[in-house]
Amino acid sequence: MLVYVWLIVGFILLIKGADYFVDGSSGIAKILKVPSVIIGLTIVAMGTSAPECAVSIAAAVKGDNAIAISNVVGSNIFNLVVVCGLCAMIAPMKIDISILKKEFPMSILAGILLWFLCLDGKLGRLDGFLFLIIFVVFLISMVVSAMKVRNGEEENLEQKKIPVPLCLIYISGGLLAIIWGGDLVVDSASEIAKRFGLSQTLIGLTIVAIGTSLPELVTSIVAARKGETGMALGNVVGSNLFNILLVLGLSVFISPIGVGTETLYDLVLLAGMSLVAFAFTWTQKKLSRVEGLVMVSMYVAYMYYICVR
Repeated sequence: MLVYVWLIVGFILLIKGADYFVDGSSGIAKILKVPSVIIGLTIVAMGTSAPECAVSIAAAVKGDNAIAISNVVGSNIFNLVVVCGLCAMIAPMKIDISILKKEFPMSILAGILLWFLCLDGKLGRLDGFLFLIIFVVFLISMVVSAMKVRNGEEENLEQKKIPVPLCLIYISGGLLAIIWGGDLVVDSASEIAKRFGLSQTLIGLTIVAIGTSLPELVTSIVAARKGETGMALGNVVGSNLFNILLVLGLSVFISPIGVGTETLYDLVLLAGMSLVAFAFTWTQKKLSRVEGLVMVSMYVAYMYYICVR
């Protein structure tokens, strides 16, 4: 019974933590005169990817390779179709054209690169090092983009700004609540799943992946409800990039990971879903409620597939 109590406590921490985290992050964006989409691609994405990072690295160190890689793949699929889909169903998402030209295609290419490197049945330290190098280049490009936008944008004095110290308290406190809440949810849900006799790979693709993606889900939904749709999409795209380049890169660099045939199939499905989502966003530069519903339905079909295969 206690495990269910901790599950509820975890959800509460995630929801309230995400609320303060979004407020603090958008406050910093206004102070620095940086678009919220860039904050979403960097600070918010990195913060909400912390649970995936902790779970995958811990799994790699313990030798639980199936959980390490399935967590990343499952989280990216969940982020892409469920988080974006639900946000669009709550409020149609206007898409920043810069994401469609740069970060979104980069996230698709990162997934394809991961599939290509997995074809030999393993991910070695050299592969992890390659992912980390690409991550550093991506992070530097984000900083350069932020500086260019900041220098070319005039300050809007009419915007109400939160004091910097309060923003930092919101961000740090919200992030701690998100990480702690995500940890409680994952541990509780994993324990419940094991009681039902689910496999390690299935747990990684479902319970652990969904649990570690709850920060992205809650943060993006809160951002969408507050009108920060740029931050919502930036959070998803940035988190997916961080999951492959940083989280999986570090995990593989610490301990090489064996890759099964099922993971290759999942990576193909991830690429296919990514192309569908990209097509939806590119056509009208927004995600409608109907398109959001289609994306969520795709995940329901995927969940059925991995449970019966």
